Amino acid sequence: MVVKRAVKNNQVVAGGGAIEMELSAYLRTHARTIPGKIQLIISAFAKALEIIPRQICDNAGLDSTDVLNRLRQRHASGQKWAGVDVDSDTGVRDNMEAFVWEPSLVKLNAIASAAEAACLILSVDETVRNPQSEQVRQSSSQ
Repeated sequence: MVVKRAVKNNQVVAGGGAIEMELSAYLRTHARTIPGKIQLIISAFAKALEIIPRQICDNAGLDSTDVLNRLRQRHASGQKWAGVDVDSDTGVRDNMEAFVWEPSLVKLNAIASAAEAACLILSVDETVRNPQSEQVRQSSSQ
């Protein structure tokens, strides 16, 4: 399915957590301009995006905290394709130049699906209640 989408849509982004770190950096910068609780929501979403490169580091046996700090520095300096390098000890490289690519359509769908799932979980209309506690509430209110 991924190959089929890559052939149909010829746009790619750098893999290895590069696009997630760039989106996270952009959202963190944007969140600083917004007052109130929405700032916290945007910052939390930015932090959640960093789970992908962190998991790549953990799976490769790299120090995820160190690699994420390097990635944040590179993205802050304008290197938007900097991602996790599992082949070296530094842990960071330009993944676009290293031919670590992912179809952009796949990334768009993955991020949209994850955000939609999170919103669905947060928007639960009914809560599960214990029938015994409901009886206690009814008898105490009478």
